Amino acid sequence: MVKKIHWDDVPTEQVAPKMQRKLVYGEKVMIARMQFKDGFLVPLHHHENEQITQVISGTIRFWFGADKEQQMDLNAGESVVIPAHVPHEALMIGDVEEIDTWAPIRKDWLDGTDDYLRK
Repeated sequence: MVKKIHWDDVPTEQVAPKMQRKLVYGEKVMIARMQFKDGFLVPLHHHENEQITQVISGTIRFWFGADKEQQMDLNAGESVVIPAHVPHEALMIGDVEEIDTWAPIRKDWLDGTDDYLRK
C-alpha cells in the first residue's frame, strides 16, 4: 500500500541530549531526519547498511576507515555515499540538520540496540 507521510506528523525521538531524529521506513529502505547540537560526536562504527548522508544545515566532519585515514567536511547542500561496512565517525560543527538514507533498514535503530549513540 502507498502511504503519504509529512515530516511534521512523524514522532521525534530524543536519542541523546544533543541528538534527535524522525524515522520513515519501508521494508528495504529507511530515511532519518536528524538534528544535532554543536559538538555531538558519532563514534567510529560500521554497519551492513549502505548510507547516504545529506546535510541541510551546518557542517559534519567525517573520518573514514578503521584508522580514520580519510577526513571529509560535508556542508549544507552536500551529500556523501558511504558503502556498507566502511568504518566512519562524525563530528557536528555547529548545529546540524541532515537526512540519512539506508538500505537495508537500520534494525538496531528500531529495536533500541544503537547504544553507541545514546550517551
